[in-house]
Amino acid sequence: MMNPNVVGVANNDATDLAEAASLPSRAYVTFLAGKGDYVRGVIGLAKGLRKVKSAYPLVVAVLPDVPDEHCDILINQGCIIREIEPVYPPENQTQFAMAYYVINYSKLRIWEFVEYSKMIYLDGDIQVFENIDHLFDMPDGYLYAVMDCFCEKTWSHSPQYNIGYCQQCPDKVQWTEEVLGPKPSLYFNAGMFVFEPSLLTYYDLLKTLEVTPPTSFAEQDLLNMYFRDIYKPIPNKYNLVLAMLWRHPENVEVDKVKVVHYCAAGSKPWRYTGEGENMDREDIKMLIVASGSMIVLIICLDICASVGCPEGTYSNKVK
Repeated sequence: MMNPNVVGVANNDATDLAEAASLPSRAYVTFLAGKGDYVRGVIGLAKGLRKVKSAYPLVVAVLPDVPDEHCDILINQGCIIREIEPVYPPENQTQFAMAYYVINYSKLRIWEFVEYSKMIYLDGDIQVFENIDHLFDMPDGYLYAVMDCFCEKTWSHSPQYNIGYCQQCPDKVQWTEEVLGPKPSLYFNAGMFVFEPSLLTYYDLLKTLEVTPPTSFAEQDLLNMYFRDIYKPIPNKYNLVLAMLWRHPENVEVDKVKVVHYCAAGSKPWRYTGEGENMDREDIKMLIVASGSMIVLIICLDICASVGCPEGTYSNKVK
């Protein structure tokens, strides 16, 4: 594996590098593990940021099991590669909402990236459709993110789900403190957030992890607990979780959405077949193949040319 401090830049033009060096120490960051197809999502994320003319680079925090050839592809897309070591929770019998969530604790490593004063984290299954660089200018000292929804079955372990309470529509079902205890703090989706790297925060997060039993949503639960006093909600146009389209359509203004999070089953652009769970929904189709100058289709075609595309996917069919 390459040296973790190696910076990969696709465009070596001296003027571009000089301009980048003059900008404040800010960057987008995402996380990649394993040799699976999520690299396609990260390629799409890099292309999307470039298409909307973001002034800041995309740092990719990669675990040692990411193949060198995947890293080379990302470097050719202008990404900065930072190799990190895994972070694991204390051993226990916790049943995570998704089995792969356990590896997501490694995302805590991004607080070590103190060469940047502020970063915006984006999951690899996110696409940016409009420039969001202005989020870097929000006041320091807070963690900014979009509130999550409690209505999907992955929340079935929670009292919120069991009584039908959701912070997206808090007046629909009341939280009765006399019966249920204190009302839950506002809870954000950790697929996108604005934060300030800090070694002090990083080491404190690790200490907190050591004494905090893992819960269903892994690092997302941990981050919500840790940052609950400084969390500031931002509009869902900065992280539209697709389930919001059918759970709370009244809260979504699709024409104003800047960032789409393809986390719903069947919604990954690079896996789109037109079949399977959620894939026949018109809103899913629109956001996958009809948004903003067909950007996702272009991304999928380019990705297939770079890393291959499974037979039967949308990108394969349109060649």
